[in-house]
Amino acid sequence: MEIDVKGINVIGFDADDTLWVNETYFREAEAAFAGMLEQYETKNTIDQELFKMEMRNLELYGYGVKGFVLSMVESALQLSNNTVSQETLAQILDLGKEIISKPVELLNGVETVLEELSKKYRLIVLTKGDLLDQERKLERSGLSKYFHHVEVLSDKKEENYLRLLEHLKIDVAEFLMIGNSLKSDVLPIINIGARAIHVPFHTTWQHEEVTVDETVRQYPTLTAIDKLLAYV
Repeated sequence: MEIDVKGINVIGFDADDTLWVNETYFREAEAAFAGMLEQYETKNTIDQELFKMEMRNLELYGYGVKGFVLSMVESALQLSNNTVSQETLAQILDLGKEIISKPVELLNGVETVLEELSKKYRLIVLTKGDLLDQERKLERSGLSKYFHHVEVLSDKKEENYLRLLEHLKIDVAEFLMIGNSLKSDVLPIINIGARAIHVPFHTTWQHEEVTVDETVRQYPTLTAIDKLLAYV
């Protein structure tokens, strides 16, 4: 699909799995969590119950590591009928700390892309998750200098984007979003009349998966973020 950037003045970037690696660490933590509780249930059941717990807790805790850890703790208590050991609970807390402490691993070509685009466009970060964790990752990434604005949203729905663009005085016709999630970074943007480019990551959280009719697809997809420079 042709990439049209005519009239674009502002480009928004998702952060996790668009600028740097994130979901991989959560999948590793889930595998470790299942190993801790294998005496109570099968790995498949543990994975399913953890996901259900995350979905139930989403409105309470929002997105990010802290909500994930609390959901693991609650799932461990539920799956073990409240018999899980204090040692295991401490290990679950350590899983969350390990994710937070991971070094920021930029995806290939990210800094080159941002450096080039920042010469021609106003760049902003639009992400969701835990505010402190996202601020920490951005600082560690060394990418802050390329962005005019950073926003950590509670969610990425049409109304969230519209409110933010209005607040920042950005016309939807002049806005382009880049992200790895169709559900959060692409489809809501298309629905409000702005433009988006999908750059998939090899791992996607189940909650972010959507099925799209390719015959009515209204967005381009790139295999890697550095491909952007050929178009913008």
